[in-house]
Amino acid sequence: MSSYKDKKVITIGIVSELTGLSERKIRYYEERKLIYPERSKGGTRKYSFLDVERLLDIANKMEDGMQTFEIRKMEQKQMKKQEVRDRMLRGQLNAAFNIRK
Repeated sequence: MSSYKDKKVITIGIVSELTGLSERKIRYYEERKLIYPERSKGGTRKYSFLDVERLLDIANKMEDGMQTFEIRKMEQKQMKKQEVRDRMLRGQLNAAFNIRK
């Protein structure tokens, strides 16, 4: 079940107000593949509360001097670590409950 934080319901204008980032900068982060808004049938970008938090994190890292490719690379490493942890946990649960695939 997804949380309200996952629902993509916020428009770029509201995201801009919430974050203090310009709409142009938000679109730039999308171009650099750091954020992935959904699109409505009319093409309007829709963001979630998690996206808002993510944009604030990206902006802070950019202010600290990181480049977009560094942020993306760091994210990819974190995702791979999480995948490994998830696989290990599934393996431990499968062993504990004697589940075979």
